[in-house]
Amino acid sequence: MKLREITSFLESLAPLAYQEDYDNSGLIVGHPDKEITGALISLDCTESVVDEAIQQGLSLIISHHPIVFKGLKKFNGKSYVERVVMKAIKHDIALYAIHTNLDHVSIGVNKKICDKLGIKNSAILKPREASFRKLVTFCPEAHAEALRAAMFRAGAGNIGNYSECSYNASGLGTFKGGEGSNPFVGEPCKQHHESEIRIETIYPVYLEQKILAAIYEAHPYEEPAYDLYPINNSHPQVGSGMIGNLESDSDELDFLNFVKERLGAKVIRHTALRSKKIRRVAVCGGSGSFLLPQALSAGADIFITGDFKYHEFFDAEGKLIIADVGHFESEQFTQELLLELITEKFSNFALRLTVQNTNPINYLI
Repeated sequence: MKLREITSFLESLAPLAYQEDYDNSGLIVGHPDKEITGALISLDCTESVVDEAIQQGLSLIISHHPIVFKGLKKFNGKSYVERVVMKAIKHDIALYAIHTNLDHVSIGVNKKICDKLGIKNSAILKPREASFRKLVTFCPEAHAEALRAAMFRAGAGNIGNYSECSYNASGLGTFKGGEGSNPFVGEPCKQHHESEIRIETIYPVYLEQKILAAIYEAHPYEEPAYDLYPINNSHPQVGSGMIGNLESDSDELDFLNFVKERLGAKVIRHTALRSKKIRRVAVCGGSGSFLLPQALSAGADIFITGDFKYHEFFDAEGKLIIADVGHFESEQFTQELLLELITEKFSNFALRLTVQNTNPINYLI
């Protein structure tokens, strides 16, 4: 299979536009038209992971964390980042990362944590705002159906679990073509009146050029008219963290032990217990301290994440339990998630989970 086939599939699930500004998700090493023999899936892309791909004869490594976060000016092998990139290029191994964009979608990293912990009815904890725009366009009544279909195929009209959403109203359009024009209806230099349909729909900002291209291709007019409006609606299926409920109330200590066992955590750093039952649970894979205000506002009894700093634990103020399970521990099942998603789409493609433990943190128990 071509490399672009698998990267396009992954980006259809977790568009690159959903990654954070600091991130570097996407194809880091390799040409999209490269033929690939199989892929190794890992949380991190380290030298030992590249060695494993070489030994297994796999020509692609899909990692959660990008090996390159910022520009490299030299390739002298002085850092592990340089050595990984150099070795991958030498052995013709493509490197692909799917990081915060996979964190931010409703089927992504945080949903996997919820599934592992038995959290039901999960929803995005902090939905992304201002990620939609509204498009309004006008066309003759007889062409409205075809134009709507073209916009929907390009990605417009999706609201939550509903697709092909639009609002349509009849009206009268007027226009006069100038000299040299070739109007679809009417004559040049004469004002024309046409019964038209006003079509309104919404779309994610990152698809704007694709949708406009679809309009120009499908619209019968020589010069299609359209308006674009910014809207502040939040995206319920895109954003940071997740929150949901346990099927039944749980004792605090029992639930912490359950989390420790399910996530394979060596230790859990947590705030003081509150002598209250656990029912509502917020989670965030990786570094999630920035979501504490949202976890509090959502009424979480416990917030499970990683990388909390000492003074940030005070911010819970006894209103919930902060449970820091560790960065690696909260994200390790991303590998399993990627394996499931890719296998479902490409059942005959060779996929392997790395046998390397890439967690750089060790614990003296």
